[in-house]
Parts: sequence; structure tokens; C-alpha cells
Amino acid sequence: MKNTHSLLKLVCLSLIFIFGACNTTDLDITQNPNALTPEQSSVDFFLNEIEEDFGRIVTTLNIETSEVTRLLNMNGLNYANAYGATRFDVDWRRAYQEILSDVITMTPVAQESGQLHHIAIAQIIEAYVLITMVDLFGDVPFSEAGLGSENLNPNTDPGAQVYAAAMTLLNDAIANLNMEVVAAPTQDLFYGGDPESWIKAANSIRMKILVTTRLVDAGAAAQFDAIVASGDFINDPSEDMFFPWGTSNNNPDTRHPDYVTDYTPSGANIYQSNWLMGYMLNDKVGNGIGDFEDADPRMRYYFYRQTSFVPQDQPNLINCVAETAPQHYQDAGDVFCSLPDGYWGRDHGDEDGVPPDGQLRTAFGVYPAGGRVDDSSFEPITGISFGAGGAGSTPIMLSAWTDIMQAEMALAGGNVASAQSFLVSGVGKSFSTVRSFGPNDPTADMRMVPGTELDDAYLTELAQLFNNGTTEEQWDLLGSEYFVTLFGNGIDAFNFYRRTGRPSTLQQNLTPRASQDAFFRSFLYPAIFTETNSSVSQKSGVTTQVFWDMGVPLLAN
Repeated sequence: MKNTHSLLKLVCLSLIFIFGACNTTDLDITQNPNALTPEQSSVDFFLNEIEEDFGRIVTTLNIETSEVTRLLNMNGLNYANAYGATRFDVDWRRAYQEILSDVITMTPVAQESGQLHHIAIAQIIEAYVLITMVDLFGDVPFSEAGLGSENLNPNTDPGAQVYAAAMTLLNDAIANLNMEVVAAPTQDLFYGGDPESWIKAANSIRMKILVTTRLVDAGAAAQFDAIVASGDFINDPSEDMFFPWGTSNNNPDTRHPDYVTDYTPSGANIYQSNWLMGYMLNDKVGNGIGDFEDADPRMRYYFYRQTSFVPQDQPNLINCVAETAPQHYQDAGDVFCSLPDGYWGRDHGDEDGVPPDGQLRTAFGVYPAGGRVDDSSFEPITGISFGAGGAGSTPIMLSAWTDIMQAEMALAGGNVASAQSFLVSGVGKSFSTVRSFGPNDPTADMRMVPGTELDDAYLTELAQLFNNGTTEEQWDLLGSEYFVTLFGNGIDAFNFYRRTGRPSTLQQNLTPRASQDAFFRSFLYPAIFTETNSSVSQKSGVTTQVFWDMGVPLLAN
């Protein structure tokens, strides 16, 4: 743990789109905070770094949580060794040695100057980070964390206690946001210092906690309903909470990390998930509980195709075209190997080598990575200034998600009609949010992108499919649609899957089910934690359940 405040990083975002606050933040920092002691440092500088580190940790943790839930391609052959103990070292360091340490250091300085709104924002971020550490790893340090030289080997606290502490932080944050302050935050990257927006964010994260713990907390539903009744939560796309990225490729690089990876002179470097693209294609891939009339209109924003077709006669470019689908894929009707219309991705668990397909594989689109709108131009990526230039945003909490949380609580309570209504509303809000990113790509021919009439048709069919489905099919549809809205932040997809075992229609691992190891219930502790801390030991494997995980069978595995 750090004993003193970490070096504050200068954040020079050349172009920032703040969707939640509907404005632009100028971060022209003219004084070097690295030369200052904590007492001399501006509380705004502290908050600036805390928020930036927060945006980065959510963005990076999206990778693993999205890969295991098929929102991105996972290339590990099996679950036991897909992610080594060092995989999360950077995230662990960012959580504890940067974010939480900076919150601890900033708080007394802000208290002395009466900057309670700064403290409140830091408390909200701290709460989100803490519950995320529990969600991914289980029992984690809290009460003994951040003590510096007083305790260099912090022990873990039970996950339930950490969750309770996070809820207290959120309640305290709301109280602080309701206080009058002399100086409001001047460099708030999310909401421009608006306390009402932050209160909505805090309540929305409280809703997230209550949904996640509904199987182990008898009072969760009542508390959840009370927040909904208040109306004081993120409930409209204009209130969506995003971390904004810029367009500068200088040091520091302010572009969305997924853009940095995918928009290079040699093309894309990430494989998109065949399951997600196949599901969103709908009527073109019969893998699900029903077929929609048309493809999901968000596809043109999520994905950018560099080619109009995936060749079936070139195994040097895509190995699996010369192979037969595994029997367990055939039995389940899973999409295998390739998709139509140039959607070039990979199957879950495919660890084939990397052929020269960087300017063929499907890349991230304008949402949320700040790439290109797919206008059927099929232009290969050859540089670092395509589309929105990396000025994307990492979703933290969206109005679409709070609607779908309500749908889950309703369906769990047997209220099918309300579940259907909230699901349809949530997907509709997702359409609105995603479409708002289109103008970020000034080069796109938006005439090639489906109009909003397709949104209406999709929502009508979604309501019909949900209404006509069995209970199991309704849970599958709820899960599948929730996963699509979570593109860009897979943390809650990982939670939902462990909590419900749905959707059962997820593409299976390429390794046959009979021989594959059990799916993740949590990740291994980072090596940086266990190898330098005499108070803890590494887990025996990835099947250790977090406190709220009741061991629901994971049907797709």
C-alpha cells in the first residue's frame, strides 16, 4: 500500500464527450501537482486522478468479464488457465494503490476546506470499486487496506461486509451531496459537478447492489422498490453515466483503449464474439429462443466490418472453415466459426494462432470505443484517425440497465407483465443512447444506417417473444438482451450469469463440455496481492463462490 499520495497524472483530454452531463469539460491543468504535498495539492487534482483511474479500471475489467460472458472472444482453451494470477495485477494496483489510496489521502484535505461534494464523488467511486473487487475476487481487503506502513500485509474482509461498507459509503455520499458547499468540483469528468446527477448515480449503484444480492438478502426487494418509488436514479438516457475519452495519441494517450488496440496501421487486433454478433444478427443465425425480423440496429454502432463476407475456402485466414463443428455445438445449435455479411469474429475458447487478418476481422465501432460507424464502406483500417478518433466513452451506469434491473426484480417476483414492460423500455433506451454516438464519426454515411423505425419494429417483436415464451425462455431473453446493452462493461453480465445461470443459449466453449473444467465463479487473486502479502493465500481454483453467488447451475458453461 502507498504511504503517501501517488503521483498525480496530468489528464489532457483533447475532446471529451460527457453524455450524462450534456456538456464538455476543459481540463487545462497549468500547475504540476507532482511537485506538491497532499496538503498543498488541489482537491480538484485529486478528484481528477481518482476519476481517471476509475474510468481506466472499469475499461480494463470489461475485457475479462466480457470475454467469459461471450461479449468478447475468449481465446483460452479452458477456464482453469484462461487467466493467470498476474492477469489482474495492474487492476489490483489501480484499485488499492491508486484509487482507494487517493481517496484516503484526499478526504481530510477536502474536509478541512469543506469540499463535501468532492468527498461524495470519491465515496461513490470507492463504493463501485469495492463491490467490483468482491464481484471478481470474493473476500478482499477493506478494513486493513490503506494503512501504509502500519500494516503492509492487510487481511481480507468477508465480501458481505465489504458490500455493506460500500452501501454505507453511498448513503454518506448522498448526504454529502445534499450539503451546501463553498466550492463545487471544477474538473468533474462525469457530471460537471452537478450534485443531483451524482445522487442519481449513487442510487443507481445502490440498485445494482440490491439486485446482485437479492438471493441472499431478504430485504433487498423492498429497498430496491423504495429507490424506484423515489424516482431519484438514472432513468433517462440524458442521465447516463459514462467515462469520456479523448482523441490525443500523445503521452498520455487519451483515446479509448479499445480504439488504441483496434485502429492501427495493420488493422484490428481484437476478435469480436461470434455469439454476440450472431445473436444480434437475429434471423440470420437460428441460435436463440426466436428470430427477429431484422438485425439489431445497434450492430452498425457496436461493430465495424472491414469486409463484406467471410471466406469459406481460405483456411490460411480462418482456420475453422476447414473443420466440422464440434458435436456439442451441433447438438445445441451453436453458431460455429463464421457469420454472414462480413461479421468476422471467433468462437468462445478458440485459441488458434493469429493469421494475417488484421484488415479483415470485425473491429470495434463508434459505440462505445470511438471507432467507425459501419456504413457498409468496408474500408480496411490502415491508421489511427478513423471514425471518432478514439473519442468514445466507457459505460458505468445507464438508464437502460436500471430498467432491466427492474425487469429482473419483477420477473423474479413473478410479475411477468412488468418484467416485459421494463425490458422493452430498457432496450429502447439503449437504442437511444447508442444512436447518440453516431454523430461522433463525421465520416460516416448515416444513410446506410437503419432508421429508428427498425427500433420500433424490434421492440414490438421483443415484447411478443417475451410474452409468448416459457419462464425459462423469458429468463434467456432477458439475459441475452441485458448482455447486449452491457457491451462495453461486462461486469454486470458476469454477475447476472452467475446469479441466474442465464442465458442458457450462450455459445459453449469449444472444448467439449464432458472434458472442460468448471466455469468461473470468481477469478484467482492477483499475484501482486498473494505473493507480497503473508496474510493471504492463493485460491485453489476459479470455482470459489462470492458471498452472493448461490451456485445456480450455469447452463451454457
